[in-house]
Amino acid sequence: MDALAVSVACGVVNRKERHLNAFKFGASFSLFQMLMPVAGWAAGMRWQPYVAPVDHWLAFAMLCGIGGKMIYEAVKIKEWEERCLIINFKTLICLSLVTSIDALVVGFSFALLRLTIIFPVIVIGCVTFVLSYGGFLLGHKMGRLFKNKLELFGGAVLIFMGFKILIQHLITAC
Repeated sequence: MDALAVSVACGVVNRKERHLNAFKFGASFSLFQMLMPVAGWAAGMRWQPYVAPVDHWLAFAMLCGIGGKMIYEAVKIKEWEERCLIINFKTLICLSLVTSIDALVVGFSFALLRLTIIFPVIVIGCVTFVLSYGGFLLGHKMGRLFKNKLELFGGAVLIFMGFKILIQHLITAC
């Protein structure tokens, strides 16, 4: 669902090569959603003390930064057609990593329960691709209808997701 929300938010501000970019989001998000549980499963509990203390802060900072930038651009730049989110490799990898951090924990739990990982990873990858691809296209269509009003909303969604991750961590830590 995180990948879907980010895909919709990014689709809102993207007006070029929509199917190509939707494919890039779907492929990248599904790849990371498949790799992270495998990495978590392979590492098991050995790496948990090192990853757990910082994963929520990393996700929080990245989502709030990207969301804040979207809100800033929606307010600062008046002409809608002048703006276009640049989807470069670095941004896409960063977003893919942020939305798949929780999948690493899923992999840890699979290792603890001694469950096989192959079938769940295939299902996760397929579902993530479909949701991310479709979400990007939906965001693109909504962005054309609502212009910068929806860009403000998309930025707020990303910031909200950052706070959600942080609050979930604080609740589970208590």
